[in-house]
Amino acid sequence: MLHEPLPEGLAFDDVLIVPEFSDVQPVHVDVSLKLTPDIALRIPFISAGMDTVTEANMAIAVARCGGLGVIHRHMPIEDQAGEVDRVKRSEHGVITDPFSLSPNHYVYEAEKLMNRYHISGVPITEHEKLVGIITNRDLRFEKDYGKKIYEVMTKENLITAPVGTTLEEAKEILVLNKVEKLPIVDKEGNLKGLITVKDINKSIKYPMSAKDNHGRLLVGAAVGIKDDYMERVQALAKRKADVIVLEVLHGQAKNVLNAIRTIKSDFPHIALIAGNIATASAAKALIDAGADIIKVGIGPSSVSTKRVVAGVGVPQISAILDCAAVARPAGVTVIADGGIRYSGDISKAIAAGASACMMGNLLAGCEESPGTTELFQGRKYKTYRHMESAADYDEPDLSEFGYPSPAGVIISKGVEGRITYKGPVADVLTQLLGGLTIGMSYAGCRTIREMHERAKLIRVSMAGLRESHPHDVQITRESPNYSII
Repeated sequence: MLHEPLPEGLAFDDVLIVPEFSDVQPVHVDVSLKLTPDIALRIPFISAGMDTVTEANMAIAVARCGGLGVIHRHMPIEDQAGEVDRVKRSEHGVITDPFSLSPNHYVYEAEKLMNRYHISGVPITEHEKLVGIITNRDLRFEKDYGKKIYEVMTKENLITAPVGTTLEEAKEILVLNKVEKLPIVDKEGNLKGLITVKDINKSIKYPMSAKDNHGRLLVGAAVGIKDDYMERVQALAKRKADVIVLEVLHGQAKNVLNAIRTIKSDFPHIALIAGNIATASAAKALIDAGADIIKVGIGPSSVSTKRVVAGVGVPQISAILDCAAVARPAGVTVIADGGIRYSGDISKAIAAGASACMMGNLLAGCEESPGTTELFQGRKYKTYRHMESAADYDEPDLSEFGYPSPAGVIISKGVEGRITYKGPVADVLTQLLGGLTIGMSYAGCRTIREMHERAKLIRVSMAGLRESHPHDVQITRESPNYSII
């Protein structure tokens, strides 16, 4: 039986933002947001937890621009936790849990640790007391890596600073003594932290970085609801993941709601994004179960076939409007996930009630995305695939619906394809940010909250859609923020 009256389903191409009186210039726009009271982003962009989009390199680059990267879950637990650790150790204010070795470790062990984490030195401790430091300078002319560390480390006249030293104070000490690492010690000489020239320089080079309270880059990580999901959450929490993203086929499933309750019960301090959903009732269910943030989008992805294979979904603008109507009064952030092709779609998603957008297609072709580039007909491409495509997993997972998963049977809900190489993700995010700020200025809105409260959407016809795109002209020069593909 048809639902009467049948609700309208609005996609991004079905609407435009109505221009209003404005005294707002794009430079005046503030696109910062809070995912939770404790987690703030400088830009409303999140890279999707997909194996062709986000691993540590992408997460680091996005966080340095002010956004958030979500490490995908299609890898062993320890590998995913290691990717999170790489992000958290890539940039610090004060390193509160620095690596350390004992004097009786071997030089080759120090060299291996330094190479793995791209660091130039390691503090040496004995029963937590700082007794030396080994750096690239100590190893520069060393040929015998089978020696014990105490034979080659610097142990005399160590330059240290007390607990509570600020970055500005540390910078003066480092410059004065011409050293690159400053161990932080307590009154008993125990190692309590580390400040490096590299981290100070990074804070200057990347002033927009999204960081936690300890000066480390923010990072999220995805989990599913298979039997080992709590083991995965525990490993990610141990490596200081700021956000756990619980993403499955259908967010309003019983097993998903139970998983939300379990995760929030055992790890109440970690922000939990749950999804994907597309209706107001689903939003209420996830919020009631304990989700801190909800992720909206069933089937809008450029590589998803879910709507045609299963016949389910809600066009994305309608899904965002419905979910935001429930989430915003509850103080829960909405993330729009999927279907975004242009920066204008980001503006529309925020006008509909989202506070941030998760993107796969727009970022999959970037330099930092996993995988290598390939040449096809003279152009560079990278692979992009749906996380439920036949190429991405060995067998279907229908357990959340209570059905068995027959061995060797694949029920794909997505495709794999190639996507044009786009260069560094920072350049892509700059273009997206520029389009968003222009859109907000046309709406007369300075903040994302004002977009939620004041921006108006208008329906457009097919003729209006054609009018929106370049028409009656052959494009002779490509634009960095527009493609007809």
